Amino acid sequence: MHGQRTIFPISLGLAASWDLQAVATSGRIAAYEGSEDGLNLTWAPMVDITRDPRWGRVSEGLGEDTFLTGEIGRTLVSAIQGKNPGDRHALMTSVKHFALYGAVEGGRDYNSVDMSPQKMFQDYMPPYKAALDAGSGGVMVALNSVNGKPATVDSWLLQDVLRKAWHFTGITVSDHGAIKELIKHGVAADPEQAAKMAINAGINMSMSDEYFLKYLPGLIQRGEVSQATLDDAVRHVLNVKYDMGLFRDPYVHLGPAGSDPADTNAESRLHRAEARQVARESLVLLKNRLNTLPLPKQGTLAVVGPLADSKRDIMGSWSAAGRADQSVTLFEGIRNAVGDKAKVLYARGANITDHQDLIAYLNQYEQTVKVDPRTPQAMIDEAVRTARQADVIIAAVGEAQGMAHEASSRSDITIPESQRRLLRALKATGKPLVVVLLNGRPLALVQENQQADALLEAWFPGTEA
Repeated sequence: MHGQRTIFPISLGLAASWDLQAVATSGRIAAYEGSEDGLNLTWAPMVDITRDPRWGRVSEGLGEDTFLTGEIGRTLVSAIQGKNPGDRHALMTSVKHFALYGAVEGGRDYNSVDMSPQKMFQDYMPPYKAALDAGSGGVMVALNSVNGKPATVDSWLLQDVLRKAWHFTGITVSDHGAIKELIKHGVAADPEQAAKMAINAGINMSMSDEYFLKYLPGLIQRGEVSQATLDDAVRHVLNVKYDMGLFRDPYVHLGPAGSDPADTNAESRLHRAEARQVARESLVLLKNRLNTLPLPKQGTLAVVGPLADSKRDIMGSWSAAGRADQSVTLFEGIRNAVGDKAKVLYARGANITDHQDLIAYLNQYEQTVKVDPRTPQAMIDEAVRTARQADVIIAAVGEAQGMAHEASSRSDITIPESQRRLLRALKATGKPLVVVLLNGRPLALVQENQQADALLEAWFPGTEA
């Protein structure tokens, strides 16, 4: 969602740049690298307005402001899809999640939304409309319910608003498993009814469930779904494939035969300079007491924290085909920047969290969070010894990328206690303290604001952060 092989800042970081040119650069390069990898369509941009930082997918969105989100959504569609989605290095976009996914109650992922029409059309709908007006060929339909009805079967949303009022002619795609989940929503009694309700409401294509394939033939034969409804859905699917140029040449986005890279993960395929510049624009300096920053390239610097040398976390969630071994960590970057002009020390200081169940959750698909087996006190003691040797401390703290992700809502939006203990110990050394935040949501930073001489919001800033 924020790059393909070169990873740019997460969407929230892009929005914090307030720089539409930087946003466009990230989109164009993502489309270039994605098409070179054989992709034709991307699940982006996400333009869900959200105002509850407990929601895990805040990291994927563009913030709380309706106008800014609409402008960035429009910019991303133009940059990724361009004027002609059939061009070699264009990807068709699919605006998501239609509709109101960012307004889920209590910030709980997949929860329900209850909203007045006035608030809906003033605050939440304009960014979808802006991105569609820019020409997006696709719409991904949300998993949540809207005023009591799942969006996947809401014909008012999918036909009255989207098709009739907004004149959208592209493809509607259900979110992952959403048709199956109609049973869990309690509106469909069985898989067959779920498929019938979804296609009749206006879903053209189902993502990652087999209900259309299994049940549509029987529903057509019995007349429960009309041939005209099926033809309309198929027509939309074929139209976008035609617009992508796939009937003219199914490999149009891959280029001529023989043009494949010898090494898929070659360094030469990355766009580091552009990623570095966009990351530079996305950082937000929250505090800089007595001009603590910028730091001089001299003396001894102590770089501390569980996120200071994490190649995986710096890329953020949904980092496409990005490879952790190609990203530059904060510790590596500082060491590269100072060269032999200053001494750079490192200590981990703490684990991301000491909550074992949370660690197990974050590592359920792959090991993205590494756990130091030492005791918390042993790690803090090492960090304090390291800090006492330095002129200034740079502490990288915040969230693991999986803590700001789908299905990762948080009731407590403070930094985990393991890292807060570390900051208290570092502050007690009396050394100047620079806190660098790596995170995917707004955090409650009362204590950290009191402790830090400088506070830098870096989000998850990508390959060249």
